[in-house]
Amino acid sequence: MDKRSLFFIFAVSLAFFGIQSWFNTQNQEAAKLSQNKLEQEQIQRKETHERNIQERTASLENLPMRSLYSDAKGENKIADGIAFGSFFLTLEKKEPLPPTAYLSSSEGIIPVHLAASGNPQEPILYRKQENLIATLPPIPMDCPTDLQLITLGETPRVVFGEQRGKEFSLPFHYLEEKAIALIQDGNGFLPVGVYDPEAKKIKSLNEFKLLGTVVQQSQSISSSSLQKGEEFYVLENEYQQLVFSTRGGALAEINLPLKSKENPLSLIKEIDFDREILKQSPRNSHFPIQSYYSMADGTKQHHEEGTLGGYYPLLRRATFTQNGEQKTTVPPAYYALNITGDDPSLAELQYRVTRFEPNLIQFEARTPQRKIIKTFSIPQEKNGPYCLMLDLQIEGDLNHLWLSSGVPDVELVGGSYSPLLRYQVTKGVSLDVDTIDLPKKEILLKPDLHPNWISNNNGFLGIIIDPLTKVSAGYQAAQIDGDLLPTRLSLIDSFYNLYPPVNYPGYTTSIPARTGTFRIFAGPFDDHLLKKLDALYENPLTNYNPNYLAAQSIQGWFSFISEPFAKFLFFLMNLFHAITRSWALSIILLTVALKAMMYPLNAWSIKSTLNMQKMAPQVKSIQEKFKKDPKRAQFEIMNLYKQSGVNPLTGCLPMLLQMPFLIGMFYLLKSSFPLRGAPFIPGWIDDLAAPDILFTWGQPLWFIGNELHLLPILMGASMFLQQKLTSQIPKDTKELSDTQKQQKMMGNLMSVLFIVLFYNFPSGLNLYFMFSTLLGVWQQSWMMKKMKQKETP
Repeated sequence: MDKRSLFFIFAVSLAFFGIQSWFNTQNQEAAKLSQNKLEQEQIQRKETHERNIQERTASLENLPMRSLYSDAKGENKIADGIAFGSFFLTLEKKEPLPPTAYLSSSEGIIPVHLAASGNPQEPILYRKQENLIATLPPIPMDCPTDLQLITLGETPRVVFGEQRGKEFSLPFHYLEEKAIALIQDGNGFLPVGVYDPEAKKIKSLNEFKLLGTVVQQSQSISSSSLQKGEEFYVLENEYQQLVFSTRGGALAEINLPLKSKENPLSLIKEIDFDREILKQSPRNSHFPIQSYYSMADGTKQHHEEGTLGGYYPLLRRATFTQNGEQKTTVPPAYYALNITGDDPSLAELQYRVTRFEPNLIQFEARTPQRKIIKTFSIPQEKNGPYCLMLDLQIEGDLNHLWLSSGVPDVELVGGSYSPLLRYQVTKGVSLDVDTIDLPKKEILLKPDLHPNWISNNNGFLGIIIDPLTKVSAGYQAAQIDGDLLPTRLSLIDSFYNLYPPVNYPGYTTSIPARTGTFRIFAGPFDDHLLKKLDALYENPLTNYNPNYLAAQSIQGWFSFISEPFAKFLFFLMNLFHAITRSWALSIILLTVALKAMMYPLNAWSIKSTLNMQKMAPQVKSIQEKFKKDPKRAQFEIMNLYKQSGVNPLTGCLPMLLQMPFLIGMFYLLKSSFPLRGAPFIPGWIDDLAAPDILFTWGQPLWFIGNELHLLPILMGASMFLQQKLTSQIPKDTKELSDTQKQQKMMGNLMSVLFIVLFYNFPSGLNLYFMFSTLLGVWQQSWMMKKMKQKETP
């Protein structure tokens, strides 16, 4: 190698190294900037949270703190405490306790009498008159509650605490002494318990020895998600049953009517899961699942329970046991179209209904930081099926507010759980749709992107939030633990834990919540429906098209290759469906059409295979002759192929050329919404998008579960028949060469392997592969017969 070549290689290497170093530096700087921005975001969130806690902390002057004296002149102070009504509560204890003491009040110094003192660890209660009983509220356990903790030392102070269910926390504080816990009741504050610094929790007053003087109900977590103050309101049309909650002013349920004689416009067909849940758990098949209000004939009507069956729950819902007791609840933070933020109590905010009409409902809520008005309306059918409009008005603090999609329930696509999160962004003059990687435990935050819309798709159905007015940059995505929000599938054969909730986590997406108008799509991701909506909302004057169709996507490693072929095949399948009105027959006709299109390639491959089989004796003879010299044997075999005009790779090339169509067909039949719930043979193949079920039993078995799927077995049998025909292997195993033995073993293994691989695949996909294999068997038999006729004089 001369010097010029060495210099050129060195220069290229140096340039490559320099470019790589530059890109590494740029990536590091970008990562550093992103990290700094993230840290700033976290600092801002913490500061906002601290300000929020400060605003929610009552001042000492606003609390009913009073002093107790041993004398009527108010000169000898015994203790400080909380005065409420005709009572005084304190934690300070000076022995001996006077049976009568004097309390400073707005009326002056008044006498009060010792009611209960207990042991040194107990609170002390005085009252104005004997036999008076203090009636106090419980500590709410069914919703987040602000507690004001007041210490009674030499320097009294107020510490903010929060009770969430059975959990108590002190944000940004550490308290080492006892304190009286108060909650706001109307315009004043009432004591409800005592903070225990050792247990780090609030002990309600009814846990102390104050019986006969204090009446305080104990409250556990409500057995119904109809929490204190929470009501449900329903708007309904031919496409949706929308269940709104006053907790969060958001959608607790989105129930989609199933297609029937009563609902002919619906696109949602009943599937086996719907039937099984209705059969095994009728309490969880009511829609809505709670009592609710509706508007009919201009009057507000109350309903104790919802309709039994007939709907598909798009969102994960609360679940009940067979005897009607609530098993799980859905925190309002996971309701759809709720506003969430750094302050967890924002999602639990109680809204009041200010307007309620057959197709419209308006909510309003106020906090010290902001005023929120939400107006939901259902457009007319011609203005978009499965759509909902939200007019949002926010006055005040807008920092870190998010509008959530809720958590769609589980759909099994091709036997697996395949949720899909996507968003659309504008890049230059084009619209790009990207897929969001499914988040893990932590919230996925993208503060720099400006999504035009964001979608949350469970595989067949989902939600799209489309802001029609400009919002701030960013989106969020989060994973919700399956045990916290269990899927409805967990209700099926729950005794055997057939669908463990932990295996099916939920996902939620959010965009910034700002004053403006939002269009929400909540329904099936059907090709025709999404195209219809795109055409409906398109504006040629502004060149606007929402392109909701892009919210669905062909998934998989080879989707970039298979997607255009899948779209072409879907066009053909729709064409055949227009003729036959049967999706099963459409799949069969599509199989025939695809085989016809691939006929020349398949014929080429079959012809090459048959020629190779003819030469098998000569190949075996060469292998025997050069048994001790494998390289020479290989050389002679290749010469033989060359002289005979046979190329061993000719049989493989047609298969490679067909792969895009095969992969496209695979993804098409696995995830096409029109096949969901489409029957073929009632009682056996009831859903082309799910495995066929010949019969079921109770105890699940490993791998096959508790259902027998016959189509994969028939498909495997057809493959076995094809490989037997293809190999043309002698019956006498002594005559088999090593290659033929391997070929026979591989053929048998492949048949079994495909049964295993396809056992839980949709019946439509198994139907295609079975008919495709049988057509291949017919083509090969016909070609073999034709070639034999040519060879016979």
